[in-house]
Amino acid sequence: MTLTTMIQKMSEGLGHTLSIFFLTLLFSLPLGMIIALLRMSKVKPVRGAASVFISILRGTPLMLQLLAVTYGPFYLFGASVARNKLIPVVIAYSINYAAYFAEIYRAGIESMPIGQYEAAEVLGYSKVQTFMRIILPQVVKRVVPPVTNEVITLVKDTSIAFAVAYQEMFTIGKQIANSQSSFTPFLIAGVFYFVFNALVAWVMARIEKRLNYYR
Repeated sequence: MTLTTMIQKMSEGLGHTLSIFFLTLLFSLPLGMIIALLRMSKVKPVRGAASVFISILRGTPLMLQLLAVTYGPFYLFGASVARNKLIPVVIAYSINYAAYFAEIYRAGIESMPIGQYEAAEVLGYSKVQTFMRIILPQVVKRVVPPVTNEVITLVKDTSIAFAVAYQEMFTIGKQIANSQSSFTPFLIAGVFYFVFNALVAWVMARIEKRLNYYR
C-alpha cells in the first residue's frame, strides 16, 4: 500500500476525529460551568454530590469511562449497544472533560477578590448580574491558559475511541498498520496530531491575546 493510499484511507476517519473533538467541547465547556457552580453551592448535599462526581471522573481512566458508557447499558440492563458509536463516545468524553473544566472554572471564580462582589452590591447589581457582567468576563480571561492545556490534551485523547472500535483516524491507522506490518500509519497520525495541536495552540493564543486588557 502506497503512502498516498494510506493517507486517503486515514482521511476517511478524520471527520470522525474532528466530530469527537468539536462535539466534546460543545457540551463539556458549558457543562463544566454548571458543575462548577454546583460544586460551589451553599447546599451541602448538592456540593457534596458535585464533588463526588468530579472525583470519580478525574480519578478513573477515560478509557474505562468510555467502555462503561458504551457497553454498561448492555451488561446492566440488557439494552442493545448503540449502533452509532459517536453518541456514547461524545457522552463519555463530555462528562470526563466537564469534570476537569469544572475545577478550572471553580479556581477562576474563587480567585476573584471579594471586594468586587461587595462593590457590585453597592451599585445595585443582583447576584446574577454581578456574575454575568463582572465576574465571568474576568474568569474567562484567567482560565484560558489551563483550558488550552485541556483542549490540547483532548486532541490526543480522541485516539482512545479505538477502544470501542469507533472508526476515527487513529483506529483506521492501527488497522492499516496491522494489515501491512508497517509503522507508517502511526507516523502519519503523529503528524496530524502535531499539526492539529499547533493549530489549536495558535487559536487559543489569539483568544488569550484578545482578552489581554493591558496590552
